[in-house]
This record gives sequence, structure tokens and C-alpha cells, in this order.
Amino acid sequence: MSRYWSPIVHALRPYVPGEQPAMGTVVKLNTNENPYGPSPRVIAALSAEIGDGLRLYPDPTATRLRDALAARYGLEREEIFVGNGSDEVLAHGFQALLRHDAPLLFPDITYSFYPTYCRLYGVDYREVPLDGEMRVRVADYRQPCGAIILPNPNAPTGIALARTEVEALVADHPDQVVVLDEAYVDFGGESAVPLVRSYPNLMVIQTLSKSRSLAGLRVGFAIGQRPLIEALERVKDSFNSYPLDRLALAGAVAAVEDEAWFEQNRDRIVASRDRLAAALLGLGFEVLPSAANFVFARHPGRPGATLAAELRNRGILVRHFARDRIADFLRITVGTDADNDRLIEALRTLLR
Repeated sequence: MSRYWSPIVHALRPYVPGEQPAMGTVVKLNTNENPYGPSPRVIAALSAEIGDGLRLYPDPTATRLRDALAARYGLEREEIFVGNGSDEVLAHGFQALLRHDAPLLFPDITYSFYPTYCRLYGVDYREVPLDGEMRVRVADYRQPCGAIILPNPNAPTGIALARTEVEALVADHPDQVVVLDEAYVDFGGESAVPLVRSYPNLMVIQTLSKSRSLAGLRVGFAIGQRPLIEALERVKDSFNSYPLDRLALAGAVAAVEDEAWFEQNRDRIVASRDRLAAALLGLGFEVLPSAANFVFARHPGRPGATLAAELRNRGILVRHFARDRIADFLRITVGTDADNDRLIEALRTLLR
């Protein structure tokens, strides 16, 4: 039946998400989900929204959510764009801002949706190698390009750039858009949002999936000066004027407004991450310095694919990428301390 496909479909290599097992007994450390549930205020807001109002379309401009985000970041509503998860926001960015005659730049080891979107939207791109310590070097991006996109912290490495380095990168490219994908920034990175007012070429994209425990609701947002936001709006309104449903909007507003719940869970995850990293080091792993809710680690004596398979046989899921340079690494989501302890005990047995 593929004879009915459009020509572009034949060339696509879709993004492969982490496994979502049907069985509920596994320790799931493979998709960077938050191990703790959302704020009780989110649950209350979702319950209050369920009723006859679901027959009505949601607010196409997401005014309450944009106002809540504007209040949190000290911005204007018009400087914020919201979408159905940060992946959709990124997709609109690729269409609206990142397709130019010169290539888009991003790291060679990074979020694998970037090359997928490039192929889908016909964006020419060039991968910039990370250095020997798996770090982004801002100086390597001082080359001709059409635009730049960087995750900060990077994924899957978890390593973050300081805000001063981000500012140098943005200042180096006044005629190109620089997109900062800050999906994991709340766990220890320095957000570039304070730079937006000074740099019209900077856009910052974040998500409520990770630090706000809302992966199941699909809410992401972008922050930038008005011309960049307007470009995203023009794409959205040519594609889907109602990207966020009424439940997602209500839950997202409640999550953004409950700062105390966010801080409590973030601090728990950061403490668990540091404890997990120390335990892995004690087992002989190399562990990259992480500012995210995961760690990226490899053992000098065991291939990454072998360890991932052996852990899966014991009911523990971690993420393995069969790619050059990182084939021996495992990306391990920070779970509860009990989940992390089960992982460490399994690794101790396997390595013995």
C-alpha cells in the first residue's frame, strides 16, 4: 500500500520514543518521566473541568495559561506561545524559523527529533561534534549557518551550558535565530529566559512534562520577542487553531501556579540524582555531570546494549542508543530512591 504515499514519506526515518510497557511491574527509568505525581491543585483543576463544558472548543489563544506563564517569568502574554507538548512547539519552530538557505546547526549527539524534523520539513542541517568530554563548545558554532538549535541541558548527555556561554552564542549570531530547548533546565541548568528581552534572535522552549509531572497532558511553550512568537502563531493557525484541550489548559495553569509543589519535587529529584550518580561511580561507571532528571553513564567492562538487555530481563528499563560515540552509554532516568536502589542492586549483581 506504500504506493499511495507522498514522496517525502519514503525518505522519513521517524523518531523512536522510549518503550511504554503494558505491564505495570517494571522499574521504568527509560523515558525521563517524573517519578512523582502532579500537584493536587492540578488534579482538582482537571476534576472541575470535567462536565458539560467539554462540548465546547477550548480557548484558541490559551489566554489564562499564557498569563500564568507571563506572571511567573515577568513577561508579557504576547511574548509566550503554547502548544501540544514542546515537540509540537519545536515542530512549528522548524517550519517558521529554522528553514533557511544556509544549514541549521545542532550537536552531533543530541535530541534525535531534530534530524527527524529536518527531514520532514526539508531543512538542511549540519551536525557540530561535541568535544571529547561530550560538551558543547560555543566556539565551534562560529561558522556560517541559517540558524542554531541547542538543548540546554543537552540530551542525552545531561550536560548544561552556563548562561554566559549561551549569551555569547546568541550574541555571535545576531542575524540568525538561536533556539534553546530547555526541556530539563529546571533540574539544575541556568535558563536563558532572562536574555530574551535583550536578544530579538533568541527563542526559549520549555515543557511541563518533566519538572511539573504533566507528560500525560502534553503542554509546552516558547518564550521570545513578539516577531518570533508571531511566526509560530501563524504556523499554528494554519495547522490547528485549538492545540491544547480544555483539560490540558486547566491542568497547566494549576501546575504553573503551584510553585511550592514544583520546588519540593524538583529538590527531591536533584537529591536522588546525586545519590544515584554516586552509587554508579562506586560500581565503576563513568558518569557525565548532569543538570537534568537523568544520568548518562557507561561501564568500561560491559557494552551498553548488553547491560540494557540484562536489566530489562530483570524488569528494569533504561534507554540505550545504538549510535557511534555513545553506544556504550545508558541514559537512566532518576526514579524514586526505591527504584534507583533496585537498579543499583541489579547492576551490582550483573557486574559481579
